[in-house]
Formats: sequence, structure tokens, C-alpha cells
Amino acid sequence: MHSVFSGPLQVERLAIAIDALPSYLQGMRVVQLSDLHYDGLRLSDRLLDRAISVCNEQQPDLVLLTGDYVTTDPEPAWELVRHLQRLESRAGVYAVLGNHDLYRRRSKTEVTHALESIGIRVLWNQVAYPFGDSLALVGLPDFWSRDFKPAPLFASIPPDMPRLVLSHNPDSAQVLQQWRADLILSGHTHGGQIVVPGIGPLALALEPIRKLVPKPWRRFVPYLSECKKVVEHWEHALGLHQVGENLLYVNRGLGTYFPGRLFCWPEVTVFTLEPQRKSSVSPERDVAALSC
Repeated sequence: MHSVFSGPLQVERLAIAIDALPSYLQGMRVVQLSDLHYDGLRLSDRLLDRAISVCNEQQPDLVLLTGDYVTTDPEPAWELVRHLQRLESRAGVYAVLGNHDLYRRRSKTEVTHALESIGIRVLWNQVAYPFGDSLALVGLPDFWSRDFKPAPLFASIPPDMPRLVLSHNPDSAQVLQQWRADLILSGHTHGGQIVVPGIGPLALALEPIRKLVPKPWRRFVPYLSECKKVVEHWEHALGLHQVGENLLYVNRGLGTYFPGRLFCWPEVTVFTLEPQRKSSVSPERDVAALSC
């Protein structure tokens, strides 16, 4: 498989403080992978296998996948899972679907069956308890899906119970402010793919001039035609953010669209859960780059 330019794989490491985290879960390692877009163009086997190896090297307690395993045709999901079956996790691998996993009528069923064929549990408006009744894992449908209905799920969880939330599109964090969500894990944006140092995603920088460009011309300029549709809140396009009382993390993903990545490399994210600090919720952050 060949892919457009993506750059070196990076490992992002963050310590996340969670209120009322049970002592036996302190130091728990959670690894996130997102936006693989495994279709023969946007992700190479070499990068994918390296990301899986890096994930296993962390000896994770939990591996979480946040959507867009394919791009249009769901068939490559069956080849993808031949790689993903190498993932190792003490408490299992859980996944939610992204908008591209719903692209065709059969996509949801086929992608779900492929993932579940290797033991990955796909959560669609479901709550899982990988460590018993002390930590909830909330898996939401894609934000653009008619099935995105978080209220019943959050109502089913005791209010004092810590919870991690998987939601492919970070725009959902605005809606989720009305419930406790200690850490929302998203992807979808690819981090913008091109980041301007000191400014942020190129799409965010171009947004003020988007409306000034005639619509017929926008399709000839990357980031002008589709950006508003991809994500409303580009300020939340990558990394860690506080949205209301909740924390949101947006993974840059592994797959890459044309014209490629610049200062926005594909990532594997490693979270270490810690008890809530009294002073603040600003997590420690460390970044390691890997050559792929």
C-alpha cells in the first residue's frame, strides 16, 4: 500500500486527572488510535504496523479506537483487521464508528462485523464497564448520525462514577457539556493536516476569508470548500481542550488526505489516568517522535 505524504509517527503522552478515580485504576494506561482511512491510498501498511507496535510497547490497560477505519468502500476493513488483531490490551479493545464508516448502506454492518470478528467491541449508543462498576466507557454514534442520542446513556451512569467518552466528531463536545465527561476522545479532523506554527490549523486561519472567495472557486483551494462541513469548532481541531467542565482530546489520526501533512504528524496517544489534583486540570504532556 502507498499513501500520500504523512510524515513521522509521533507518540503523545498525557497525564489526565480524574475526580474520584479508584485507587486501583490510578496509573492506568489508555492508548487511542483514530482515523485510519485504510483504503490503499491514505495509510501505508508500514505506518499502520508501526503504530500497532508502538501501541503494544506501552503495555496498555485499554485500547480505544475512535472511528473512520475506511474511507468510502467498507471492504478494506477485512484487510485492516488482519493488522489490528495484533493489538494487545489488558482489558480489551473498544471502538466507535466515524462518519466514513457509515458512508454506504452496508458500511456500518460490514465495518462492525470486521472489527468484532477479531474481538474488538464496537459501541453504538452503549456503555461498557471494562474494569467493573468503577469506570464507565461511553461509546456514541457519529455526531452526524440520527442515532446520536447521548441523554439515555448518561442517565444510566451513576453521577459520581468516572467516565471516558468515545465520540468521533469533536463538535459533539459542545453538546456533551450538559453531562459529566471526564475525558472525551475524538478524531475526525486529522488535526487539520497542515498546521501553521504559532497560529494553528490552516483551516482555522483561512476561515475568515472563506466567505470572501466565490463558491465556484473554493473547490480549487484546499481547506476552503469543505472545512466548515468537517468541523464547526476548528479551535478544537487537535490536542487537549477544556469544553465547559469536560476535557476533550482530538487525535490527529493515522490516515492522510491530499495534499498531505505539515507540522501535524500522525499520532498514537497514550493517556495515564491520575487522581484529580486540587490546583488544576492541566495535564502533563510529553511528545516523542518516531521515524517511519
